[in-house]
Amino acid sequence: METHVFKRTEATGELISGSRFNLTIGLTLLWGFAVNAMMVKYIDPERLVAINFLLFLLVYFGCCLFGVYLYNKSDRPLISFIGYNFVVVPFGFIINMMVHQYDPDLVLDAIRVTAFVTIIMMLLGTLFPAFFQKIAVLLFMALVLVIVAELVEIFIFRMHHGIIDWIVVLIFCGYIGLDWGRANRIPKTTDNAIDSAAALYMDIINLFLRILRIMGRRR
Repeated sequence: METHVFKRTEATGELISGSRFNLTIGLTLLWGFAVNAMMVKYIDPERLVAINFLLFLLVYFGCCLFGVYLYNKSDRPLISFIGYNFVVVPFGFIINMMVHQYDPDLVLDAIRVTAFVTIIMMLLGTLFPAFFQKIAVLLFMALVLVIVAELVEIFIFRMHHGIIDWIVVLIFCGYIGLDWGRANRIPKTTDNAIDSAAALYMDIINLFLRILRIMGRRR
């Protein structure tokens, strides 16, 4: 889901310092992860599995698209934060169903690996923003092709090649570097920080889910 926050060139709210901007991104990300952790802890995954598959997909994509629309269109931090939560909650349902398939220690290991990779990619995104900007179109094309290939594998051939998970990991590593680099180039406002966090949240969660699957197969 493409976000337009990184195309903004003019501030529509009060400018804040770089440290406050980054702190807002970090706190917004932590809020999303905390909500997901609470969902995993208190929502029975069996109830989610029992929901009609088509209905689940409609609600999932409907909420995500509505959330992306809200934070893309709004220049008010509160509205953008509400939109962010409309993305966090449906992602939390997917995370819930995924993590309960694995040993808790493995999940913690996947979280640690994801955190380490995320920090490295943010550092690279800070040091080499021009490089990540150059590969932006390539990343998007690769993601579309992988999504199509995975859907064909799952729904037509009823199989899944592990190599796809590795490809997706590489793609979202690239997106973390790209989005972090772009976040540091737009006007530093509270609203832009929340919107940037929303984009990074989706990158990081997708990375985590694939790392979890890879580590789960290896063990």
